[in-house]
Amino acid sequence: MEKTLSLFPLNLIVYPGEDLNLHIFEPRYRQLINECLEEERTFGIPAFINNKLPGYGTEMHVTTLHKRYPDGRMDIKSKGLGVFRLVNFENPMAGKLYAGGEVELVEPGDGFSAHASALAERLKRLYTLLQLDIDYSPTVKNLSYKVAHKVGLSVEQEYELLTLDTEAERQLFLIQHLNTVLPVVSDMERTKDRIRMNGHFKNLDPLNF
Repeated sequence: MEKTLSLFPLNLIVYPGEDLNLHIFEPRYRQLINECLEEERTFGIPAFINNKLPGYGTEMHVTTLHKRYPDGRMDIKSKGLGVFRLVNFENPMAGKLYAGGEVELVEPGDGFSAHASALAERLKRLYTLLQLDIDYSPTVKNLSYKVAHKVGLSVEQEYELLTLDTEAERQLFLIQHLNTVLPVVSDMERTKDRIRMNGHFKNLDPLNF
């Protein structure tokens, strides 16, 4: 399905279901958000990476106008709805200050995967090493979207995850990433332990020469 969206390119990745707070200060985006509020319509955040629009983004809904400043700036809360592919990009849109374009909405697919337990096991190991509290449920729908920002992915990797069609593909992507990251983090923890021991008295076994 194709539709026209007002577009707000950003150097970040937003996933469906994710909450995003934004401070709106540029005149073009003040116009965009005001129109979304007045007309109760959505807008799109296409990923802007390495000074390019690689093509995927997330449709957003403004959930709350948190604060409006006297000079027209705004603090808003928004939520990701679904993934889209850019069909064309017009900057600016005719008669507007902001960009827009035609997008193709990506079908969300099944939000569950048989890989969830394997992913959850690796996430638990990572969070234990980092001494972080677990703030997700391994049985939640679209688990990959819930944890993708919390496993040390680069922006490019977060974008790659956004382009994957199924939850199974996304979970496998995160499992492969964690398989690479966990040994590094574990080694860092061992190094930190060794550093902590420096300067302390140690009980050493006698050596026989």
